[in-house]
Amino acid sequence: MAANNRRMSGKKGAQVGSGGQRRKGLEGKGPTPPAEMRKGHKKNRVASAKARQTARRSAPRGRGGKSTSELVVGRNPVYEALREGVPASTLYVQQFIDNDERVREALQLAAERGGINLMEAPRPELDRMTNGLNHQGLVLQVPPYEYAHPQDLADAALDDGEDPLIVALDGVTDPRNLGAVVRSVSAFGGHGVVVPERRAAGMTAGAWKTSAGTAARTPVARATNLTRALEAYKKAGIVVVGLAADGEVELGELEALGGPVAIVVGSEGKGLSRLVGETCDFRVRIPMPGGAESLNAGVAAGIVLYEAARRRA
Repeated sequence: MAANNRRMSGKKGAQVGSGGQRRKGLEGKGPTPPAEMRKGHKKNRVASAKARQTARRSAPRGRGGKSTSELVVGRNPVYEALREGVPASTLYVQQFIDNDERVREALQLAAERGGINLMEAPRPELDRMTNGLNHQGLVLQVPPYEYAHPQDLADAALDDGEDPLIVALDGVTDPRNLGAVVRSVSAFGGHGVVVPERRAAGMTAGAWKTSAGTAARTPVARATNLTRALEAYKKAGIVVVGLAADGEVELGELEALGGPVAIVVGSEGKGLSRLVGETCDFRVRIPMPGGAESLNAGVAAGIVLYEAARRRA
């Protein structure tokens, strides 16, 4: 009987079919895509990363670029920044802060200037923003500075029918020196300041304060390569003058200061870098009867700018 059952079970009879539901599973899916197109594959991740880098490189940029935003931290620094006219976008005030005189003065200055957002924030949030610095309940956000292009400075002078008078800083890393130079350029009728993009001071809140408000009307340009920027000035007919303690020409003897000129000031300790020094048309020394070895960038620039303004008067 068991044998008969086995024979009967092998017979074909009416069975429930799939109704074609499995047909798609039997169909081919086409050729296997290359590894670069298969999500999760190592080559796909590499290709995606390269695409992102290419997009970043091809993205449009400003002529001189922008700096990053900056935070001024603490009651006195915030008050001084607001009083000196440092650009600001937001003033953060700690919740339940002790409302002393300095806090009231800072809030009043922010309100009087207008255009500054007032934001109340809990202390932990301010601690996070400032990486644990002693903010004393006040944090001022300074927006990114928008740099000009070096050629913009020369073009602006020529548009006004004037000979360009420009100061370039080589290796000056103290923002206060940059601010002092901006102030001197403004005082003696210069057309702007050029700083390198790397290893140099930028327009921080400290530079704004030292400029005593003149940074609002005196442009600062940023050069990707200072040597190439100076070479472009030379091709445009601008004489490039470098300040050096061992310069071949004394300041009072340099007739070129009466015409289009770019004055290059190096750092107090190292002076001009080799390539920048070789690019200069003249290397000029400032006579110092008192025997001082060097002057800081702000003072040196001010002396040469005065001499240039005197010759142009």
